Order: sequence, then structure tokens, then C-alpha cells
Amino acid sequence: MSENRQPARILVAEDEANLRLVLQKELQRMGHDVRVAPDGEAALKLLEESNVDVLLSDISMPHMDGMELLRRVHQRPNPPEVIMLTGHATVESAIEAMKLGAYDYLSKPYRIAELDALVKQAAEKRRLRVDNARLRTLVERQTATPEIVFVSDAMKEVMRLVDRVAPSDASVLITGESGTGKELVANAIHRLSLRSEGSFIDLNCAAFQESLLESELFGYEAGAFSGAKGRKLGLWELADNGTIFLDEVTELPAPLQSKLLRAIETNSFFRVGAVRKVQVNVRIVAATNRDITEVTSDGRFRADLLYRINSFQINLPPLRERPEDIEPIARHLLTRLAGPHPPELTSEVLAALKSYAWPGNVRQLRNTLERAVLLANDGRITTSELPPEIVSPSLAFRPAAAAVAHGGDAQGAAAPAVPPPLREVERQQILAALEQTGWHRGKTAEMLGISPSTLYRRLRDYNLTKRQ
Repeated sequence: MSENRQPARILVAEDEANLRLVLQKELQRMGHDVRVAPDGEAALKLLEESNVDVLLSDISMPHMDGMELLRRVHQRPNPPEVIMLTGHATVESAIEAMKLGAYDYLSKPYRIAELDALVKQAAEKRRLRVDNARLRTLVERQTATPEIVFVSDAMKEVMRLVDRVAPSDASVLITGESGTGKELVANAIHRLSLRSEGSFIDLNCAAFQESLLESELFGYEAGAFSGAKGRKLGLWELADNGTIFLDEVTELPAPLQSKLLRAIETNSFFRVGAVRKVQVNVRIVAATNRDITEVTSDGRFRADLLYRINSFQINLPPLRERPEDIEPIARHLLTRLAGPHPPELTSEVLAALKSYAWPGNVRQLRNTLERAVLLANDGRITTSELPPEIVSPSLAFRPAAAAVAHGGDAQGAAAPAVPPPLREVERQQILAALEQTGWHRGKTAEMLGISPSTLYRRLRDYNLTKRQ
């Protein structure tokens, strides 16, 4: 038990008065909070009155023996851990106590240091159990239903596929542009699956340095590297009997791709620095905003790993291809951002939102509305609270570099006779945002509603690594 922990709350049920007093004094001297009872009935009454971490119970007691007390304790919600104490140890009584849920069993005479260590371990186990129940309740309250808001036929088809694949154990690959809601869909798959009682663990594969990613995914043993003072369970192990969501999975470095493939094929893995395998049962849902054909053909991502994680593919359409979803999503987001009485969206604002291309998709829409809520007056959001590129989309296509590239002035560049390709539209949106923020990458990513790692990849793809 660490020094920052609260003292263990202990109840001693022991009919021998002298031994009861010795146990109380010695355990208090060890720093524990100790109460005592002369028999099982008195112990049950004290359990009703106070929250106890560990119950130390003699087996042979009048009125109610230790075995009956153990049975009664485990009928209670959130019971304490129970350590049985006896001077008449037999294999049969030990086995019966463990079957009834005892944490451990000690025979008299026992050393107080041995009992102290056992009490600390039992108290820690109960705290972890309570913390786990508390966190599970919190997560269930926060994510009771995935917030996937839509009216479009395209998203109806997506949700039909989710309903179909969720009850199976098939691995799923979710594709789509950044900000389209891939994590919400992954969460829906988990919640509708037979693993819904298990953990849903998510890992953004682009958010960690290569040197940290393996230990984050698979955990490590004490002494595996400098600073590894104890064992750490990785996310893969924490997802046992549940679902792990690997976001931006195509960003995994090559060495880790091979280890992930082996873990999937064998349902086992090695923690960093370990020599023994850990067996797990994990369902994989992965996501990428990359063209999977492109990343496998150029060797950046293993084709055999892709086949393993792509038993079933779901593609999320970008927001610009389902403009009918923009208004219901916007109203839902406003309720989340501003409470039950959100500001009103004027007709001009709704028209601007529906006509904008949204390169950052729903994430960018959320950021735009969050900004607008902060700036709104009189309970109304007007076009004055929207970024200029949304009110006048042509502004996004008038940087000097674009004008030169088209061989004309800014006006000619802003309204080409033929719409530019999608890649060029996205490039110009990013370039315009960079110019507005003075090439501050963090502010640019926030303005576009995409993650910094996604922006860095786009800058590399479009050769925008330095100011034009």
C-alpha cells in the first residue's frame, strides 16, 4: 500500500478477548483503522454501520461461526475482502473458505508482519474493485448511447452495416476523412456487440512516438527500460474480453505492425521486457483516413495486417456529401455546447453552414459552433460569429500562390470555370488557413477542425512544409 493511500479499514471478528485486543493494537500500530467484534452477529451489525475494506474472521466463534459470516458477507453489495483466521487449519476448511469467496487463509500462530502484508494486498484489491465499478458507471453514464445524429440515406446505410456486423466478432475497418465520427461508429459497434460488458479501449496510433507506442499498446515489465519501476498493463491487455479501437491504424510503424499481426493471429503477446506470453481475447475495430490501397501498395502498411483488420469495412461519407445532416448535427452540437437553451441559428447562418465544404467535417463544425456560442449576442448566432471562409467560401481560394498558379488575378482564381479537383480544394483550404494564422500550425489545425498529426501529414502530402 502506497504512502498516499488512506489507511485500510479493518474489522476483526474474534471471540478470544486477548487475541482480539492484540490484533487491534498491532494493526493500529501498523497504521490501519481497526474495529473489533466478539462474534459473527456483532460483526454483521458493525458492517451495517461502516464501510470496511478487510474483514479478519476467526472460524470457530459462538452464535455465528466464520464460515456462516463469510456467506452472509458475500450476500451484501460491495462486500469487504475476507481473510480467515483459525487455529485448526485443515485442507478441507481452507478449500471451503476459498470457494465461499475468502481472499486468503491464515493458520495460527501467524506473524503480524505477514498479516499486515496480506491486509494491505486485500485492501488494495477491494479499492481497485470499487474504482473499477465507479469508472464503469461513469463511462456508462457519459456514453449511454453513441451520439450519431443523421437523417441522410448515406448514414442510414452506415448504421445498417453497424447493426449487422456488431453482434459478430469480425474485425472492422472504418474508413473516412478526419472528423467524420469514426470513433462514434466504433463505440456503437462495441455497445451493440456481445462484448458490451467488457472494456472499450481506444488508442490513437499517430499520437505517440514510435518508442512509446509498443509499451502503450502491450505494456511492460519492471526493469524493461530506464524508469520502468513496476509492471504496466498495456491497452491490449486492458481490452481483454472487450474491444480495442485503433484509430489512424495506418500510422503504425513497420516493426509494430508485425508484432500486432502476431498478436492478432495468436491471441497472445509479450509485454516489453517479458519472456512469458499473455493470452487475451480482444476484438479489433480500426480506423484510418488514408486511402488503404495507396498505403499498402507503397509498402507503408502490411497487406497481410490489412486483411486481418479488414474483415468488414465501413466507409463514412464526408459531411459535404450529406448536407442534409448539417442542420440536425448543428442543433445537437449546440445543445451539447450551450445547454437546454442554445442560441438560435439565423437562416443566413444555416445557409452558410450547408453550402460550406467542411474539410474538417463534423469536428470542424463543432469547433465553429463552439466559437460562435462564445461570440453570440442576444441568443442568436449570425454570420458575424462565423469564420470568414464559411460565410464567403471564395475567400479560401484567393491566396497569392493560387492566383499565380492559375495564371490570372485573384478574381479569376476565385471563380474558375471548372471546379478544381478535391485534392486541390483541400490544399487551398489548408493554405488559406495557414495564411490566416501566420503559418501557426497549432492554430491552423484548430481552425480546420483536424488533429495536429493529420495537419502535418496533409502538409507533407501537399508539399506545404514551408511558407509559399
